[in-house]
Amino acid sequence: MSTVLLWVVGILAAAIGVAISIALHEVGHLLPAKRFGVRVTQYMVGFGPTLWSRRRGETEYGVKAIPLGGYIRMIGMFPPGPDGRLRASSTGRWALMAEEARQASFVEVGPGEEHRAFYRQAVGKRILIMLGGPLVNLVLGFVLMGVALSGIGLPTGSSTTVGVVQQCVLPADTTATTCPADATPTPGAAAGLRPGDRFVSFDGQPVTGWVQLSNRIRDAGGREVTLVVERDGRQVTLTATPLLTQRPVLDADGRPTNGTVEAGFLGVSPTAALERVPVSEVPGIVGQQLQGTAGIVLNLPQRLYGVAQAAFGTQQRDPNGPIGIVGIGRLAGELNAEASLSGDAFAERAGRIVSLLASLNIALFVFNMIPLLPFDGGHIAGALWEVVKKALFRVRRRPDPGPVDVAKAMPLAYGVSILLVGMSVLLLYADIVRPVTLNQ
Repeated sequence: MSTVLLWVVGILAAAIGVAISIALHEVGHLLPAKRFGVRVTQYMVGFGPTLWSRRRGETEYGVKAIPLGGYIRMIGMFPPGPDGRLRASSTGRWALMAEEARQASFVEVGPGEEHRAFYRQAVGKRILIMLGGPLVNLVLGFVLMGVALSGIGLPTGSSTTVGVVQQCVLPADTTATTCPADATPTPGAAAGLRPGDRFVSFDGQPVTGWVQLSNRIRDAGGREVTLVVERDGRQVTLTATPLLTQRPVLDADGRPTNGTVEAGFLGVSPTAALERVPVSEVPGIVGQQLQGTAGIVLNLPQRLYGVAQAAFGTQQRDPNGPIGIVGIGRLAGELNAEASLSGDAFAERAGRIVSLLASLNIALFVFNMIPLLPFDGGHIAGALWEVVKKALFRVRRRPDPGPVDVAKAMPLAYGVSILLVGMSVLLLYADIVRPVTLNQ
């Protein structure tokens, strides 16, 4: 299968996985809402113009044109004002936003259906409805991570056999996926290395593992070295000059970290056997992903500033920073095209895509738990504050204050929405002009 076709297959697999993740997130809201008797008028995957819809019972199910999320529409999302009535008009910009939100949430409340409004449900039921979507993503992320790590396995880096020889040197800021006619060959390709060659020695020193070899390549930038490889049962001696260029800083296990350093580049990748991770280790790995994603959220302004510097300047993108939907698709295509390093290339490709979708679902859980509207966490925070407020009123022997008026937070919700749109546009631009790639 050609590299371009593998890219397309990877992108399509990621797109389908993202759509399913969004759809199941909304199912996580839909099922408890219907179970508790809340009237749900719409279940939609996507935003914008409706491409397809069908009504079943009291709910319209459909797909919209912009696949950047989804929603279910429940009647009575916000309670009436403090006097228990909807106003015909409001003074003040912020009060008007809150009142418009209240009125919109009551448009579809028919006579005798007041008890089916969302805000009329018990606090515990409201929390379960809003928590259902993120929990589905968390469970889905956990299951997918288990499938990727324990069912399929991770490629190990212990091999000294060449799996892929990159044919040309592409600029770090390029979006090209194939070598142009005037491209410079990589040092590995120019030296005559082939997939299947097993490194015996590098610059006169025996090779025992790929991390060791990688460190030696990085140290040999700009000078000619002798390579001895085993090919078809016999040893072949080659010469190469690793290109001195900006490469990611590596940790002790050979994994990229933040920052770059001038180091040698040969343009080869190893074969790798797939090694299954014990199921007992999956919760810990998911926990690390949750911590890492939460760290990105807590430092999001700084991370986005770094993305902007890369997009509009000359800096490299942080491979561990935020990426958008285009970046996810690009990474999926690249993973699928380059995952031909092990004996079971199909399993390795599947494992990498499944692992990417697992990470996406874990990120969806963390982002949706942010305690601000319009995230699910904003409604959960409002319900929890209602519990605290009612408890304080009972201690003070005061009348029940009623449901917390979450609609008052609508001006903040609009502000957060504007920031989300700006973030999406920035990530879209950065994913096109300065994408995160596997070979950073």
